Amino acid sequence: MVALGALVFATLLLAGAAEARPFAREGLVFSDELGGFVILQVTGSGYLHDPFVVVEEVDSPDLAALVIRGLSPEFGNRVGTQHLVGFALTKIAINRTGGPWTLYQLELREALELHSPYGDGLSFGQAATVGRPFTSSAFAANREIDEPYDSVLFADGIVAAGEKAAFEVVVTDTSPVAMFFLLQLQLHEVALSDPPAK
Repeated sequence: MVALGALVFATLLLAGAAEARPFAREGLVFSDELGGFVILQVTGSGYLHDPFVVVEEVDSPDLAALVIRGLSPEFGNRVGTQHLVGFALTKIAINRTGGPWTLYQLELREALELHSPYGDGLSFGQAATVGRPFTSSAFAANREIDEPYDSVLFADGIVAAGEKAAFEVVVTDTSPVAMFFLLQLQLHEVALSDPPAK
């Protein structure tokens, strides 16, 4: 299991993107203000047949966080789950890190420095079947983690430098807050070499 490292949060909090440009769509605001990637475009309405599509260039090999503001009961549930609010999201990530990605992890949080516990209501459609299985254009498999935090780890694939990959999920909440975070970490697995022959 790949854990999102807590040590990079200080960097995220201190090194926000100087030229961040928020994108407003359907009452929500998507921002790259914490750095590590740049949003190029946001389209869609959040329904399963027309998901929000966030296109971004990822230029840092470290943990990055998409800031999402404006989710409220008035937004409603656009994916038909049992949660108070919900939307479908497709992230298209362009690899500008200079190296390949063989794993890609997404994690939801209401507080940047803390994992999202069961009680906060924020999840990737926990206890629902809508939108599943979550898919990626570059990875054949994924593993969902509901407890003790909300995460989706995509694996069994590769995104070479300069290439892009799409990731399709649903985001839901039973008690929405004005701002939350979608963390992303792209990784490159390093194979251990065989021990030298004796």
